[in-house]
Order: sequence, then structure tokens, then C-alpha cells
Amino acid sequence: MAEQTPRRNEPRLRPAPLLFEPAEAAADPEHFFDLESIDDPKALLTRATELTHAFRAAADRAVEFQAMAAAQLADPRRFDRLTTAAIAERAEWTEDYAKKMVEFGRDLMRGAEGRGSADPV
Repeated sequence: MAEQTPRRNEPRLRPAPLLFEPAEAAADPEHFFDLESIDDPKALLTRATELTHAFRAAADRAVEFQAMAAAQLADPRRFDRLTTAAIAERAEWTEDYAKKMVEFGRDLMRGAEGRGSADPV
């Protein structure tokens, strides 16, 4: 089960770094962040867990950016604003989900206004 993402007043934990994957290593279907080269099961479990947490944190953060972008695109003050239907189509969401994401993005941006700019990391 995914851990809850820290919100406005909670410090954001930094996940383990996702190390660069060279193109030739990424092309090998058996290669995944060098996990296949770890022989010790304890070390493998530790590194795989670090990667799991890093990917979850990255996914959670990406969703927050999606929500803020959706809210900006739906902003009625924009002359080129998009409808929630257009946002849903562009992001491959349902329209109901797009409405929720727009609202979530507005909440995130309102929280960031009180602190200056949002920390993207």
C-alpha cells in the first residue's frame, strides 16, 4: 500500500536517488537499476525497497504537478483556458477525474501562495 504524500505543512522526505541508466543498459530487458548484479539478498531487498520508495515519491510528486497544470489550464482568467473535458482528453483521464484534479491543483497552488513559490523538488 502506498504511503501518504506529505502535504503543505509536513516536511518532504527525500527518496533514494534514481541513478542514471546508460542507454545500453536500459536497452537490456534484464537490466533494471543494476539490481540484477546484486547477489546478497539483504542488499537486494534494501536497494529494491529504496527504489520502490523513490518511484512512489516521484509518482506522487508528478501527480501534484499534473494537478497544478490542470488547474492552470482551467483557470477562467486565461484567454486560452481549457474545459475539463479538453483537459481530460489531453491527460487521458475521465472528465470527473479531471474536475477533481483541477480542484486538487487549486488547493495546492493556494497553499503555495502563502509561502512564496512552490518547491518543485
